Amino acid sequence: MPTTDATTAAATAATAVRTGRLEAPGATLHYEVRGRGPLLVMMPGGSADAGIYDTLAAGLADRWTVVAFDPRGYSRSTLHGPTGEQLPGTHSEDVARLIELLSPDGAPAAVFGSSSSAIVALDLLSRRPGLVGRVVAHEPPLVELLPDPAAGRAVFAAVRESFLRDGVEAAMATMAAGLAPEGGAGGGRYEVATGADEESRAATGPVEDDGAIAPPEESGGASEAEAEAKNGAGAGAGAGAGAEVDAVAEAEAATVRRMMANLPVFLEHVLCSFSGHAPDLDALRAAGPKLVVGVGRDSRALLPAVAAERLAQRVGSATAEFPGGHVGLTEDPVAFGARLREVLLG
Repeated sequence: MPTTDATTAAATAATAVRTGRLEAPGATLHYEVRGRGPLLVMMPGGSADAGIYDTLAAGLADRWTVVAFDPRGYSRSTLHGPTGEQLPGTHSEDVARLIELLSPDGAPAAVFGSSSSAIVALDLLSRRPGLVGRVVAHEPPLVELLPDPAAGRAVFAAVRESFLRDGVEAAMATMAAGLAPEGGAGGGRYEVATGADEESRAATGPVEDDGAIAPPEESGGASEAEAEAKNGAGAGAGAGAGAEVDAVAEAEAATVRRMMANLPVFLEHVLCSFSGHAPDLDALRAAGPKLVVGVGRDSRALLPAVAAERLAQRVGSATAEFPGGHVGLTEDPVAFGARLREVLLG
């Protein structure tokens, strides 16, 4: 029977991060690998990068080889030329290359995407169905599937124009206002003043009085981890434990800084082209048994969830409710990860 030390060493090895770089047309991709077993690709959405999945990936590494990556043009995945309009098809080919590189014995991979990356996951499934065994697409904001697609496109176009004219904070305010009109893009009132603020905070953090942006509460930012470190010290925690908590806090703070730096690319070059993407419904219908569409328990009235449920209805796929709202994976990553495990194994 394994000793405690051996069990601990095995768990540590399973969650240890191995990094790599993949050359793709027009970009060099940074990726991170944890665990052993069938391949699970975790695709970050919005302005996030691989760091947004640190907690989820560590929790799933006992069962899967978990791969997270920085999308092209974000953080450590550098473009070989100027930043231009980004397309879901280009990003899905990047994911296909990662699967072909990293999947043990060429076996189909499981893929998870949330928000804008869920759109990439759907594109991958429609174009390269043989590469994937299960796709979980959590709240893809596909405005073309809304009752009034033109209104949905106008919302995100206004956000982009607001960013180009007045900057990030103005763009997030425009998003919060634009997603909750009476008789709005989804054919009814979206109670998303809170939801849009959630996404804004998850990307930028709450705005302080002096205009600086603090680490986001939803993603377990540095302030929360620092508080845990202080509590641990008060309870007699060892120096090693304190150092470990400090390292986690710094990693989370670094992720937030990178997300903030990625926001201009997301708002100018990703938001409209991804949300306006028209998925191949026939291909998705054919691959329907592989697809599970995720919807947040607290965000069913929001535009992304409405689009997601309409997608599931159109292609005949299963749906699964996840804890939290549109950014539930950062609100409670442990509970979200437990639900994701159930869906992947279901």
